[in-house]
Amino acid sequence: MNDQIHSGGSDREHGELGDAEYAEFMELAAQEGFDLEEVEGALGEAGHGPLPVLAVVGRPNVGKSTLVNRIIGRREAVVQDKPGVTRDRVTYEAEWAGRRFKVVDTGGWEQDVLGLDASVAAQAEYAIETADAVVFVVDSTVGATDTDEAVVKLLRRARKPVVLCANKVDGQSGEADATALWSLGLGQPHPVSSLHGRGTGDMLDAVLEALPEAPPQSFGSAPGGPRRIALIGRPNVGKSSLLNQVAKEDRVVVNELAGTTRDPVDELIELGGVTWKFIDTAGIRRRVHLQEGADYYASLRTAAALEKAEVAVILIDSSETISVQDQRIVTMAVEAGRAVVLAFNKWDTLDEERRYYLEREIETELAQVAWAPRVNVSARTGRHMEKLVPAIETAIEGWETRVPTGRLNAFLGEIVAAHPHPVRGGKQPRILFGTQAGTKPPRFVLFASGFLEHGYRRFVERRLREEFGFEGTPIHISVRVREKRGRKK
Repeated sequence: MNDQIHSGGSDREHGELGDAEYAEFMELAAQEGFDLEEVEGALGEAGHGPLPVLAVVGRPNVGKSTLVNRIIGRREAVVQDKPGVTRDRVTYEAEWAGRRFKVVDTGGWEQDVLGLDASVAAQAEYAIETADAVVFVVDSTVGATDTDEAVVKLLRRARKPVVLCANKVDGQSGEADATALWSLGLGQPHPVSSLHGRGTGDMLDAVLEALPEAPPQSFGSAPGGPRRIALIGRPNVGKSSLLNQVAKEDRVVVNELAGTTRDPVDELIELGGVTWKFIDTAGIRRRVHLQEGADYYASLRTAAALEKAEVAVILIDSSETISVQDQRIVTMAVEAGRAVVLAFNKWDTLDEERRYYLEREIETELAQVAWAPRVNVSARTGRHMEKLVPAIETAIEGWETRVPTGRLNAFLGEIVAAHPHPVRGGKQPRILFGTQAGTKPPRFVLFASGFLEHGYRRFVERRLREEFGFEGTPIHISVRVREKRGRKK
């Protein structure tokens, strides 16, 4: 498996297509009348792997969301002339000078706050922790406040590149106010009016200098390096017990009280002659923005652990009905693009009736991850623990699988011939050709003559899995439709 470890971090501009494969693919696109720049853009989007992340932070009502709208070039972030409108971290994709990156809009950061405000502050701190660079927005008309000084301390601890944005500089008269922000010790303040766009170009040039070309992969950084496994699940499903059972010793505190684990604990464990890095994470509670204090921070750290992992082993208590929380955690892992293994714990406690109903629940409540390997285990007794590693290896293999473009197009041709798209409005859209632009997880771009309905896309995904495996991994499929005006003879 490790011979593919660098594939996700390829520095080729055309994703994971080799030069010959890329040339052949672009010739096919030209024959079908596609705009070649659009095709290259589609390959770039699908094949880029993770984009560098820019967090926009600052105290409430300094204009963060207005700046985010300016950066992304459209009004998406909610803007209102009162503090506290943005509460959760919201992520958008942006592009400047031909480089793409993610922008995270955060709620205002305040010190010494409780309740919901504390949750907002925690979200902002987590955004800083997981970002590659930070734009710190300060209201130049007010100047540096005590809260701004506290954010500066937070940024220094994080040791991330910081671009200082002196916002609300609407003309020459405001330049002096911006200059005063040198006192924060974060380097040059960039005078900006996010409302009118003044100075944002120079600030974004500085942002590009601060951002890495591509973020460092937090997993698989060297061939043979330990693969990262995040144990996630709701509180008290037995994550710590499972880790102790895998390690054959008590490495983590286990308690009947839900939520004993607060910090993720990284453990290097050798299984079957292979070293794995297991992360035991705090259980995810019900609604993130309703949590307070330690539980809230625990859920954020769980999300951080998932971001760093390659595989999510999702522990589910098989003695209880599959809950909305279980489904939400599964969705979280899938949306993060991680390989997935479902581990049903406490299997030794089930009677025949419960096993029957559990199978029905799995069919209905977890249908979205029917492709995930499943193991039935007992963290308490060690039952079937030997099945966990093969399931993880299967999921990683699916996660890293890549189908050559020629083989994929032969397969797509068979699908179109045997199962054409339904006729809609007198027209029958058709998949013309496609390619797999990326792995970890597998990402496909299909080029079509018309809009493909969601049901047909699901059918294509199901057939891809039947033909090529992809067990244990989500699959991303994007479809590009040929514009009539782009047709070239």
